[in-house]
Amino acid sequence: MTSPLLNVRNLSVEFGSGTAPAVRDVSLQLAPGRCLALVGESGSGKSVTARALLGLAGAGARVSADELSFDGTDLRRLPDRQWRGIRGRRIGFVLQDALTSLDPLRRIGHEVAEPLQIHRLVTPDDLDDTVLELLAAVGIPNPDDRLLQYPHELSGGLRQRVLIASAIAARPELLIADEPTTALDVTVQAQILRLLDARRAAGTAILLISHDLAVVAGTADTVAVMHAGVIVEQSSAAQLFDAPAHPYTVELLAAAPRADGPARRAVTANWAPAAETGCPFATRCPLVEDRCREILPPLTEFGDDHAVRCIHPGEHVAAERPARSAATVTPSGHPPLLEFTDVSHEYRLPNGKRQTTVDGVSLVLERGETLGIVGESGSGKSTLARLALAHLTPLTGSVRFDGGPWSELRERARRASRPRIQLIDQDPLSAFDPRYTVERIVGEALHRLPSAEARAARAAELLDAVGLDPILAARRPTQLSGGQRQRVAIARALATGPDLLVADEPVSALDVTIQAQILDLFEQVQRDTGAALLFISHDLAVVRQLCDRVAVTQHGRIVETGRAEDIFDNPQHPYTRQLLAAMPRVPASRSLVPALAEPASVDPLPKGIS
Repeated sequence: MTSPLLNVRNLSVEFGSGTAPAVRDVSLQLAPGRCLALVGESGSGKSVTARALLGLAGAGARVSADELSFDGTDLRRLPDRQWRGIRGRRIGFVLQDALTSLDPLRRIGHEVAEPLQIHRLVTPDDLDDTVLELLAAVGIPNPDDRLLQYPHELSGGLRQRVLIASAIAARPELLIADEPTTALDVTVQAQILRLLDARRAAGTAILLISHDLAVVAGTADTVAVMHAGVIVEQSSAAQLFDAPAHPYTVELLAAAPRADGPARRAVTANWAPAAETGCPFATRCPLVEDRCREILPPLTEFGDDHAVRCIHPGEHVAAERPARSAATVTPSGHPPLLEFTDVSHEYRLPNGKRQTTVDGVSLVLERGETLGIVGESGSGKSTLARLALAHLTPLTGSVRFDGGPWSELRERARRASRPRIQLIDQDPLSAFDPRYTVERIVGEALHRLPSAEARAARAAELLDAVGLDPILAARRPTQLSGGQRQRVAIARALATGPDLLVADEPVSALDVTIQAQILDLFEQVQRDTGAALLFISHDLAVVRQLCDRVAVTQHGRIVETGRAEDIFDNPQHPYTRQLLAAMPRVPASRSLVPALAEPASVDPLPKGIS
């Protein structure tokens, strides 16, 4: 085998005194031309591990390792001057928060050009052409028109592609990609994965961090599964998906939504604190033994054979669950809750051109219904959300809410109805005040409650409902993982008991177990309150699982709409068929057989949502 490019042995990362390590005894090896995937729940230590490898663990972090080397260079005490020659040039990094990772004051052409200029990789005459080639390679349409745009003028998917273009610009030997396809639709995702595969074939080593098991299955050579800062299982991708040996891995696979069959459900649905010693999954494992809590067995020497930490590997199985049932929509004789009539919208580009983002869209959303909006990044999905919220004014046509005018009203006239429509944004970090704690962020929506104590108690209920540890209430947004921030956004949106939830990629940053819990929560809210859900997502498996109807967008137009089962089982438009054909899929596992024990049922809905 090729000698490892990256060697990590017993890496640990701690923040603050008296707290459990964020990463504990992590060991990895990665050779040129190979892809290693880190998977696990949000907050399990994946991103902390990645940042520690680059010397970017953060202020106050204590990083220790028996070995941490890149191409023979010891990274543990590397001076800043030497790091500057490695970061960007020899090790590329794709961060998961595209909007906050890009300079808001710099045009995207300059963002992508920066590593080429700093490391003097192209001549000034060739710089613009090289940047255009990189933007085209990551699937950005009309790159000539995008060069002068700022990050806030791009959709989430386009911003993510700019980050990827910047990270691969210098052709690094190692690419660390933290959720690189989270914000991407399936067709662009497929293009990015082909690009990464081409880089791997050319000898680039790739450390892929992802909660998307379908992407991991089609991309990674080996997979390391993390839980509570510990690698609990590590094996070849083929072995792991065919016969997972650790109960936590089984739970992840069981929770993954599937567009080509019944949805699988997680065996353990609710949050539980990790064990402080021994196996961190012990508090949630249905087959836990006393010895599981006492010692963490070492991983076996890793090669092509299975390597696990579980004391009784292969004995853990998961239950098959019935597919989720979408909310029942009962005709009420009332007008639709939300209605678009021939709505259009356009933006002016920096070069003076005008770009149409929504073109003659007519849609109806009934009370209690879930309508899924799918399509490529930049196809107008998020613009439709902003039009529904009256954050934008249509160029033509109108939007009506609850049978009355909406888009043409003055904001003062809309204000009383604002609590009835709530947004779950795809980029929660930019939507939160960074000075506020989580408790205050959620509590903002609870200002009608009579006391601070009542607001704090209700905020705690909401955080528990979305699977967040109550200890996180005192943290600020930058101290949370991407998935944790997304759950805070969902908790805040539910706080007012809205009639309409506008959810723009609400589960894109969530691991599959928490995603399953959040989808259950949406369904529970709809059953109890009759709320409608406008659900915008590029995850087609989730859309099939949750939505009553689906509208497919392309270039700002609705090209096909219908019942979810009709769209997925018998698509009529060529673009819809293209989307479905591009979907990555989680391989079926022969280990997912009826469970040894049923988990306790958990009602994820806190009291008081009405």
